[in-house]
Amino acid sequence: MPHFISLADISPRDLRAILDDAHAMKAARKGQPKGSLDPSAALNGETLAMIFEKASTRTRFSFEQGMRQLGGTSIVAGANDMQLGRGESVADTARVLSRFVDAVMIRSNAHSTITRFADDADVPVINGLSDHNHPCQIMADLMTLEERGVDLSTATLAWIGDGNNVLASFVNAAPAFGFELRISSPEGYRLEDNPKTQGLIAAAKAKNGNILDGLTPDAAAEGANALITDCWVSMGDTDKEERIAALSPYQIDAARLSKAAADAVFLHCLPAYRGQEMTEEVLEGPQSAVWDEAENRLHAQKAVVKWCLGRK
Repeated sequence: MPHFISLADISPRDLRAILDDAHAMKAARKGQPKGSLDPSAALNGETLAMIFEKASTRTRFSFEQGMRQLGGTSIVAGANDMQLGRGESVADTARVLSRFVDAVMIRSNAHSTITRFADDADVPVINGLSDHNHPCQIMADLMTLEERGVDLSTATLAWIGDGNNVLASFVNAAPAFGFELRISSPEGYRLEDNPKTQGLIAAAKAKNGNILDGLTPDAAAEGANALITDCWVSMGDTDKEERIAALSPYQIDAARLSKAAADAVFLHCLPAYRGQEMTEEVLEGPQSAVWDEAENRLHAQKAVVKWCLGRK
């Protein structure tokens, strides 16, 4: 029974198959009403439970609509809507939900909640975001890059900004897909500065991941096929002013984007804060693929759920 918790735990062959399925399903739906069923209705009769400890826009809407398109159903609950929010153990919750649904997606404050849930669940568990990584987002990002003509096996991707959970999943993906990953984050905001992600880069390099860390923003951007960033202040961060001060030199503006390849793609998983991590000109410019990237959460996650449930 496969879980989808970290890209580091999934074989390159399976990750490639998930992406290929996502591309195929998107192409097959072209011109169809958004609420119509896929021709295969591959998840007819299947139910996905979605547990949210953190607020969500893209994760909730994309998973819920994805299950509808696949012929399945979804049940959505906040942690405070359940006994989980009143002290019932993660293990007991996992055992109970396994009797009701076919898979569970969790968007959690703590990665350990997801791994503990998977330990006791009898159904696949999908990481919809944790404080450690965000694997569904990266599958959508890689799908978007391929749509823009980027060959992942030879590409150079540049991450400029906070060393957060999204970057952690890019690090996990690098060995599987073969791209060079350049990282530029300020001191104190690097993956190695966070106890939860220390050693992640070394582990990826041990799998032949081509990762360059500690670069200046301009050095990371030089000739890259994609410039990628994320918001500087996330839900739960209490050091907003300090973060903005430290990360301001890492803003992606037109001048920095011009250092990348002429056809470089700009990615941001959203929500975006114009004038902070990127300028309005970059976000709304022709090299920005953020709206395709947001849509591709739907297609990539449909492929993830199908893979978890062994459906073709």
